[in-house]
Amino acid sequence: MAPPMSAGTFLDRLRAEGATVVEVGDWEHHNRNHKGPWGPVHGVMIHHTATTGDDRTVALCRDGRPDLPGPLCHGVITKDGLVHLVGYGRANHAGLGDDDVLRAVVAEKALPGADEADTDGNRHFYGFECENLGDGTDPWPAAQFDAIARVSAAVCRHHGWSERSVIGHLEWQPGKVDPRGFPMDRLRERVRDRLK
Repeated sequence: MAPPMSAGTFLDRLRAEGATVVEVGDWEHHNRNHKGPWGPVHGVMIHHTATTGDDRTVALCRDGRPDLPGPLCHGVITKDGLVHLVGYGRANHAGLGDDDVLRAVVAEKALPGADEADTDGNRHFYGFECENLGDGTDPWPAAQFDAIARVSAAVCRHHGWSERSVIGHLEWQPGKVDPRGFPMDRLRERVRDRLK
């Protein structure tokens, strides 16, 4: 069981891992904590945004939509590899997912298939939205993929987690497809290599 790191420590850890960070507004205090607890944390969840355009994507993830208030993640990773911090604390990114998947993440074991949505993931996961159309053909530039691995490794390193604590939204919630365009095992291998 791990308490979330402070916003300042989060920023320091991302930078120490070599991520190039852009702080957006009052990100340290922008959250949904009034809707439920933030923590204990157990892992990192990766998403794609289904959008294009840095400014539009960052604004959407910070402010949310009429049906889903922001922040929609903690950091937005744009195609150029920049990590835009838009919120810290509880964020509307994971939604309800499979309790069996959460148990596997906590135990750092192979993930079962997600077949139910009965557990609050917004409480338990750091979330990164990655700018990509999610159509399976929109490319994932090397700088962006590297940044995804760096932020994931930074969080895992802080908490003493292995690469098995990094999951995709599609591995958490039935019916989700993100991130589409690269296999999560490839990302976990990159995170494992960084943690050596």
